[in-house]
Amino acid sequence: MGALNQTRVTEFVFLGLTNNWVLEILFLMVFSVTYVLTFLGNNLIIITITFTPRLHTPMYFFLSNLSFIDICHSSVTVPKMLKDLLLERKTISFDSCIAQLFFLHLFACAEIFLLTIMAYDRYVAICTPLHYPSVMNMRVCVQLVCALWFGATVHSLVQTFLTIRLPYCGPNTINSYFCDVPPVIKLACADTYLTGMLIVSNSGTISLTCFLALITSYVVILVSLRKQSAEGCRKALSTCSAHLMVVALFFGPCIFIYTRPDTSFSIDKVASVFYTVVTPLLNPLIYTLRNEEVNSAMKQLRQRQVFFMKSYT
Repeated sequence: MGALNQTRVTEFVFLGLTNNWVLEILFLMVFSVTYVLTFLGNNLIIITITFTPRLHTPMYFFLSNLSFIDICHSSVTVPKMLKDLLLERKTISFDSCIAQLFFLHLFACAEIFLLTIMAYDRYVAICTPLHYPSVMNMRVCVQLVCALWFGATVHSLVQTFLTIRLPYCGPNTINSYFCDVPPVIKLACADTYLTGMLIVSNSGTISLTCFLALITSYVVILVSLRKQSAEGCRKALSTCSAHLMVVALFFGPCIFIYTRPDTSFSIDKVASVFYTVVTPLLNPLIYTLRNEEVNSAMKQLRQRQVFFMKSYT
């Protein structure tokens, strides 16, 4: 409580992505389009899966949850960033900063756990197909999703507690465009070495452990594909390659940022943009463009919409 009572900073100032107004206008246009496409693309996946009975399977159940998380994850930082690109002084209140930090880690950790679950789902489906219906039934899927949200909430609460327990009484300039634990705790008026190590042991360990588990599961899957038929092998490779692309795009920046205590590089902002802005858009693109079932379901959904519109005109 003593540390909390010493807090004097009421707002933080973001340095943003750049001081060049020409680049800010360019970023505003590009990221606005990216956010709209992210919102629409992921919502389209959710709607398609919801209204297509044949897609009511564990893999697509998890995919719809991934799309929901991507919408939320992107919405935590991008709208505020777009607004700040129009402003000369980019500020955020202390309470809003902590809230942004909490939800950022909540949705990021939820996505990490979900991608791990999706890898396990593919492992069971490909390596033990006869047991798949009983192992990955809908009850188990719902329990896994509930567990991932519980784990993500605990993780986010830990990160938030480690941040707010520190006193903030001096500088208030954050060299970023959003609030995250590493840049915020650098502003604390106290020794943050131990806090930094706890953060690495939490965020870094989760990211690295889940990433290694994912890679291991896909290696086992690739080895088992030698026993599959040519058609089954092709379909499994298509699905797994899409998953691996998402894993690489999301985990790469996370591991880069959260596995090193109290150090920063100029490329950190690029990595942050990648996993908060770009990856949520790439997920629907990767899964829809490479997935014949989703593409077919979208076409049928569009045809039904056209039919209903003609029926009422």
